[in-house]
Amino acid sequence: RLPLPPGTFMTLWQDDQKFKTSYLDLFPGYYYTGDGGYVDKDGYVFIMGRVDDVINVAGHRLSTGAMEEVISKHPNVAECAVVGRKDDFKGQLPLGFVVLKSHVHRDHDEIIKELVEMVRDQIGAVASFKEAVVVPRLPKTRSGKILRGTIRKIADGEEFAIPSTIDDPAILHEIKEALTQSRSLSSP
Repeated sequence: RLPLPPGTFMTLWQDDQKFKTSYLDLFPGYYYTGDGGYVDKDGYVFIMGRVDDVINVAGHRLSTGAMEEVISKHPNVAECAVVGRKDDFKGQLPLGFVVLKSHVHRDHDEIIKELVEMVRDQIGAVASFKEAVVVPRLPKTRSGKILRGTIRKIADGEEFAIPSTIDDPAILHEIKEALTQSRSLSSP
């Protein structure tokens, strides 16, 4: 909310108009950060990540946030993240990481099948959302942002540095392990 507090940047170098159109015009009276989040039923604020996170699936630019919104509506899902995994044919394919609510004891494959159907119904087949992995928790910064870039690197088998802002580095091993188990189960 305006006015901005001390310590925030007040303009862009030599382009005050661009600053105004990028950060102040979309929601008059408020500063647009580009972060998306939600307020839960208890009033806690959760910052999920950038609203402009997009992946390129066969030339289609798709919002991972839109897919996450659909997935998070599933009654068994506590939280989720979607990243673009490298694909030789389509460029990228969405890969979901899903944390289930603590009381859920259903077959993970059934839940994933339901999530795939939900994304297809609400976003369309163009999303090519066909794969998700159930994980015990998601890697986050101490301020609560999900480390999607690190998750993507793990999914692509790339080298990654453990971010200094991570809340619990052990989560990264859990993500790698869940991906390994998921791939071994789905391999012929």
